[in-house]
Amino acid sequence: MIPNALTMLALCSGLTAFRFAFNEDWQAAVLCIVAAAILDTLDGRAARLLGLSSKFGAELDSLSDFFAFGVAPAMLVYLWALHQAGGLGWVICMLYCICMALRLARFNTALEKPNVPAWAKGFFTGVPAPAAAGLALFPMILSFQTDAAVVRHPATAICVLVVVAGLMVSRLPTFSFKNVHIAKGYAWAPILAALLIVGAAIMVPWITLTVLIGLYIALLPFASLAFHRRVRDGATAH
Repeated sequence: MIPNALTMLALCSGLTAFRFAFNEDWQAAVLCIVAAAILDTLDGRAARLLGLSSKFGAELDSLSDFFAFGVAPAMLVYLWALHQAGGLGWVICMLYCICMALRLARFNTALEKPNVPAWAKGFFTGVPAPAAAGLALFPMILSFQTDAAVVRHPATAICVLVVVAGLMVSRLPTFSFKNVHIAKGYAWAPILAALLIVGAAIMVPWITLTVLIGLYIALLPFASLAFHRRVRDGATAH
């Protein structure tokens, strides 16, 4: 029940973003998506720790992800900037949502594949849903920190959503961070990092999000290199 409850809270948080968006309270709307991403991370970890993973939970999680990281960010960006582009803006909004649905469907079918090497669990195929939502909202997050007109221009939002939509359905390997091995004696490191991130998020939330998204973008090519190196090592071993 605990993992499913966290999933429902993530869904509610994503849906609540609509309420703030309709009132043009963009910062609160973005924070709702961030809260949904945190809850989405917690529900998976809770399910694994408690041994409560189930087919029902996986399907519920995908539905929650579609609304919280697909529909909600797309509508936020549409109401914020894309509506100025008329019909094209709506088409781009739908494109992002469609690619999110395709990405989640592919992820669910991949879970059923047998004989997957253990190291492959450290990678996603394409950008995962929460990260895609963060990338889609990146121009809006930047607009909270600068008056530059370019970040608010509908053309910027269109370009960003098209690129993110493509990354979601691409074959690009990305880090999952689910099976990160922490050497003995360094268990304090992730806890310290988490505390520092939380502290920074409380003090300067938008700068913190900007840095985290920037780091994620910078890691994309390294994830691809790491994945293909593991593939080559596996082929050499055989």
